[in-house]
Amino acid sequence: MITYNLNDKVIMKKKHACGSNLWKITRVGVDIKIKCENCGREIMMDRLEFQKKLKKVINDEAKEKE
Repeated sequence: MITYNLNDKVIMKKKHACGSNLWKITRVGVDIKIKCENCGREIMMDRLEFQKKLKKVINDEAKEKE
């Protein structure tokens, strides 16, 4: 099972209405809340739906060095 951390950046398969597909995870639990990096819109979806729509997780370089 893949674990997701707060403030991880993710790329989703479909673009948001604003044209960006880059999101930041703001809440992790049974549901996952993500915030669009372009327009600031937040959406919440269950973990299974999130995993289906997820394309790639981007880890920050600062986190990898720690």
